[in-house]
Amino acid sequence: MRRVELRQLRYFLAVAEELHFGRAAARLLIAGPSLSQQIKALERDLGVPLFARDRRTVALTSAGAALVPEVRALLDRADELHRHARQLSGSRPVRIGYVNWLPPDLTARTAGVAQLYVDAWVVPSHQQAARVADGSLDLAVCWIRRADAARLGLDARLLGADRLYAVAVGTDTSPVRAADISVLVDDDVTSWRSWNDFAEEFAGDTGCRVRRIHNGAITGPAFFDHVRVCTTPVLNSPKGQTTPLPPDLVARPVVDPEVLWTWSLVRREDEERADVVAAADAIVRNVGDLGLDRGWLPSDDPYRALGG
Repeated sequence: MRRVELRQLRYFLAVAEELHFGRAAARLLIAGPSLSQQIKALERDLGVPLFARDRRTVALTSAGAALVPEVRALLDRADELHRHARQLSGSRPVRIGYVNWLPPDLTARTAGVAQLYVDAWVVPSHQQAARVADGSLDLAVCWIRRADAARLGLDARLLGADRLYAVAVGTDTSPVRAADISVLVDDDVTSWRSWNDFAEEFAGDTGCRVRRIHNGAITGPAFFDHVRVCTTPVLNSPKGQTTPLPPDLVARPVVDPEVLWTWSLVRREDEERADVVAAADAIVRNVGDLGLDRGWLPSDDPYRALGG
């Protein structure tokens, strides 16, 4: 058996967590075909299939599921070893976490300012913010409310914004009013607290319908199944922004109002490391006009004032 590379194990873990090659590839910032080839190579090297996949679904095999906790522990140990080595050398990278989106030119923005380490542990926005507050990360890209930033002692600065759209059955791609769509709210608040807060407030402000679910189908193939049984278009989440739609579904712009999801770069307010502060400044520099004056934002969004 060939020696397995840590890079391949990171790829395996990303696919295991996403159960979707496209989302995992976007998260890893690599091309989908390359990711698929690396997983096949890993399966050959290990001599065991890790995933059962067809044209629509990806699932862990029993062997793959058994390896997930071992691979996660191994990668955590490797990351810790890397951090320790950096400390011994007198240089510690700036650690940044994210949910599902990073600026594509992130490395270029911080070149010559700080050495950036992108954390591969992808968790929801509220958990990323908590990791910055407890010091396990230096920076994070996440959605955050003004009150939560204050409670955690975090400085939040605008980095990006997504215009959310609705997904519907059929061929009609015309705009749809916010009041005429549905939003999904999941019982799993550990994974979906930020989205649930956003969706509930949006429904309260616009009168759109709330559909309560319990299967994590805010994104992924199960989300598309919900769309197919809904009588109204369903608001897509930020995690589904770049996911290709099945041929029987279409994207429809949401109007009256448009729906905006903001991405903040957060760091600790009392941060003392000069390279962390410099990296944060470099990352958010020249963000530009994101059109926040042309859409709906939650009442406690840090940038609502920018929207007028």
